[in-house]
Amino acid sequence: MLRINAKTKICMIIGDPVEHSLSPAMHNRAYEVLGIDDEFVFIGARVKIEDVKDVVRAVKVMGIRGLTCTIPHKVEIMKYLDKKYIDPVALKIGAVNTIVNDNGVLKGFNTDWQGVLAPLEKEIDLEGKSVAILGAGGVARAMAYAVSFSGAFFTVFNRTLEKAEDLSRDFGGQARSYKDIACVQDMDIILNATPLGMAPRENETPLPKKYISKKQIVFDAIYAPYETRLLLEAKQQGAKVMHGAEMLLYQGIAQFELYTGRKAPESIMREVLEKNVIASEAKQSSG
Repeated sequence: MLRINAKTKICMIIGDPVEHSLSPAMHNRAYEVLGIDDEFVFIGARVKIEDVKDVVRAVKVMGIRGLTCTIPHKVEIMKYLDKKYIDPVALKIGAVNTIVNDNGVLKGFNTDWQGVLAPLEKEIDLEGKSVAILGAGGVARAMAYAVSFSGAFFTVFNRTLEKAEDLSRDFGGQARSYKDIACVQDMDIILNATPLGMAPRENETPLPKKYISKKQIVFDAIYAPYETRLLLEAKQQGAKVMHGAEMLLYQGIAQFELYTGRKAPESIMREVLEKNVIASEAKQSSG
């Protein structure tokens, strides 16, 4: 039975597009299981980047409790927040994906790095490990912060060397161009922060199969498709693979706890994510 009432606090995700987002399903199911679905509801709204400023005002005016930002709003939203209320980690990464409204004070956070770190730490002690980060965009910055925070050493591989150098300089790593991609085979962990493998480039991979081995962990930030070409080939090479849904889950868990002040039901949120990702793939393949 629907328990939303006039006191229910709104949390929402904005993006362009946003219709594919699994955050509403994941959060609302968690509210239901914890019995707080009368206190919180999670919705989504497609917002053009030129209207982000208006959304920030609406969050204050309407008393919206939590605002999740996805592509392309994670950097743009920072222009309209008071810098003193942006978490130092989010400032370092240069992106905000989570805003908490505390009685009209909007506090900005970045939970993407937790989405990278938490699943990796379940598999391996990162201190002293070597990590290859493929790409140099926003996701790569969150990855770089996460692995440097944990004591790992990272190298950024990017087609534009200057971008890789900027990122590595900010977080204390190294930079290489893609012509040196063969160096990846000597590293413990490979993180993909490029869009290669995601629609409409599902048949592409950022890394030749021959550079992957069974001694490595390969983590792809892409969650749809659930198993990218990179992960499929990594499995064929005997590597340990980590799906993008893991990053989505753990950044969402951190958001949930910021918005509600309660411990997130991890197993329930995982179940919702996996069910929806797999169902979406089955629908697309049958269509």
